[in-house]
Amino acid sequence: MTARILDGKRIANELLDQIAGRVAARQEQGLRTPGLAVILVGSDPASAVYVRNKRRACDQVGFNSFGFDLPAETPQDELFALIDRLNADPDVHGILVQSPLPPHIDEDALVDRIDPSKDVDGFQAINIGRLALRRFGLRPCTPKGVMTLLGHTDQPVRGKHAVIVGVSNHVGRPLGLELLIAGATTTSCHRFTPDLEAHVRRADIVVVAVGKPGLVKGEWIKPGAVVVDVGINRLDDGRLVGDVEFETAAERAGWITPVPGGVGPMTVATLIENTLEAAEMADAG
Repeated sequence: MTARILDGKRIANELLDQIAGRVAARQEQGLRTPGLAVILVGSDPASAVYVRNKRRACDQVGFNSFGFDLPAETPQDELFALIDRLNADPDVHGILVQSPLPPHIDEDALVDRIDPSKDVDGFQAINIGRLALRRFGLRPCTPKGVMTLLGHTDQPVRGKHAVIVGVSNHVGRPLGLELLIAGATTTSCHRFTPDLEAHVRRADIVVVAVGKPGLVKGEWIKPGAVVVDVGINRLDDGRLVGDVEFETAAERAGWITPVPGGVGPMTVATLIENTLEAAEMADAG
């Protein structure tokens, strides 16, 4: 068996094209153009690339993009004041603070300062709580993007056994909630899980989000399983790889995401989708 490629770049571009059409329709109706504010603190090179991709996506769909590139020594109080101004600005529908932040910044406090209706990353405790209770709210981007990818396979999620490797607050934990809501029997594995191989071998859906290259061996994959690799790691030779041994996994899986070009583009497209949803919520009052 050779896996079909779950092409996140293509699916993300299709989603962005749909959003662009909805933005144009809003403008024809005289509604506000969605606006996304992205805050970058410091000069981390990877963060700069991520922010550039997000701003490029804003341009692609016709959003207003508000950029705030601040020095690493920016005091926390100044960041809080900026968040307060953006919360009050009706032209800003989404606020994103790029991680990681300098050590003197309390990231949890900063994220919780964002109005939940503008928390387009979906990281705030209120929005995670809404997800847990199956209430409407802005959902974390990467898990929501993974669910969109799963919807583009020919395999249902309902009734399947899903194994998540990695339980971070931004991916693994909220993804477990997403999969439960979708009807999967869900197992979350972490560094204290004994016999990771046994769990992965039983999975119809495997999602790996750890940040450790080759953590999940290709021969562990159940024939026909759907494999979503959230990890992205740069090797010493410059290559980007995921957390799953791609070549051997692709010989067994039914569907598999590439790295790069799988989950990453979906995270950006989902951020844009969340911002449009936030604008639509603002319209509704």
